[in-house]
Amino acid sequence: MRIASVLAVGGLVLSAAACGEAPEDDNNAGGGEKYSACMVTDVGGIDDKSFNTSAWNGLQAAKAENGKIDIKYVASKAEADYEPNLTQYVNQDCDFILAVGGLMADATKKIAEANPTQQFGIVDADPGVKNVYPMQFDTAQAAFLAGYLAAGLSKTGKVGTYGGMKIPPVTIFMDGYADGVAHYNQAKGKNVQVLGWDKATQNGSFTNDFVKQDEGKKVSDALVAQGADIIMPVAGGAGLGTTSAAQASGGKYNTIWVDVDGCVSTPNCPVIITTVVKNIPDAVKEAVIKAANGEQLEPNPGYLGTLANNGVSLAPYHEFENKVPADLKAEVDKLKADIAAGTIRVTSAAQPK
Repeated sequence: MRIASVLAVGGLVLSAAACGEAPEDDNNAGGGEKYSACMVTDVGGIDDKSFNTSAWNGLQAAKAENGKIDIKYVASKAEADYEPNLTQYVNQDCDFILAVGGLMADATKKIAEANPTQQFGIVDADPGVKNVYPMQFDTAQAAFLAGYLAAGLSKTGKVGTYGGMKIPPVTIFMDGYADGVAHYNQAKGKNVQVLGWDKATQNGSFTNDFVKQDEGKKVSDALVAQGADIIMPVAGGAGLGTTSAAQASGGKYNTIWVDVDGCVSTPNCPVIITTVVKNIPDAVKEAVIKAANGEQLEPNPGYLGTLANNGVSLAPYHEFENKVPADLKAEVDKLKADIAAGTIRVTSAAQPK
């Protein structure tokens, strides 16, 4: 495990304590000039099995490839921690400061504008500041595939989804999922219903939290009570309340995970059909390695992950490999190729511009 570092810069010990956790280091002890990459997590924490975990994996991969890169993170306990956490890394002269999550956009913009020579990166947002490198993902494309798959597997004719908060990096998944179900209905002459999200009105079910598993379970219990037999939580660690409850349900319902392959990141693989993967690790790794090598990170266009560049994808079916009919797999593969080629356009109001 990583060893928590004690900050020796004047006044920063108190700052770190006030902002949840002291930064944790994962540093090389070798000689030579180092390039420091410092990450501020969203409130889900480093072990959210989702986007914070993914971003940290990206930093670890960058360090593994380039031994001159030092990495560390600080976990935000609340949104009020964002600005102090970012500021303490500016004060520590970190070379690259990574903010994780769309909720950090405003804080990152403010601190970046106040420190125009400092290089920042951010996952799931674009504050539009010249020294902030945005890494965004068109997850609607991969979620479209998940929606089509869920509709094809549902026995009840009802599938569900819910979000952690009503913000673009969340609702983009839900939009794609709903459109995938609609495409299945159109292609097959079916009427599979989506519970928990209405793309037209942009209203649906939310936990208003990315951490509390009991809130995730509560929302998914309501969807199951309405007849949903496949649920896609887009709620970070809160979604673990759904996957664990599904595993305890004895096969009553199954799930689709998001961000990181759920069969790698959670203990609930037996009830995870697939995952709508957001390839945050590779995007973060590439950005940090480029910056450490002295390359300029251009904020426009930044990075946009799509099916075409493998920035988003569906994970393997794992334990459902033999449960998904071959013809349905082939249809999903064809849809993936069509979306990547631009033959099918997936749209969402939450898509990165």
